[in-house]
Amino acid sequence: MLQDQLADVLSAIKNAEKIGQKEILTRASKEIRAVLEILQENGYLAGFELIDNGKSGKFKIELKGKVIDCNVIKPRYAAAVKEFEKWEKRYLPGREFGILILTTPKGFMTHKKAREMNVGGKLVAYCY
Repeated sequence: MLQDQLADVLSAIKNAEKIGQKEILTRASKEIRAVLEILQENGYLAGFELIDNGKSGKFKIELKGKVIDCNVIKPRYAAAVKEFEKWEKRYLPGREFGILILTTPKGFMTHKKAREMNVGGKLVAYCY
């Protein structure tokens, strides 16, 4: 039984990158779309499109070969703007290397954009 759709998608991306696949098919949801948009904006994915086959949609994701590691963060810790550095040290391998993805009152965004907008939120995932 499927527990965490986002975790399954990020795991599929990571595994496909390791074996050199160029594209994958995964299930679709609003949360997955928001995270894929962030990954695409930050250069980790070439693109993605929604394939609607009637009862349930799927995303066709084009990979670039740039993802080393990506995963969800469980539990979803609350992160204030002044705590971002602490979370970067925990989940990212180096300073200014990789992104943390948060859900905030203003939508999904990276920790860098959240810092610029001075808004905190809950940690969802990381990617580098």
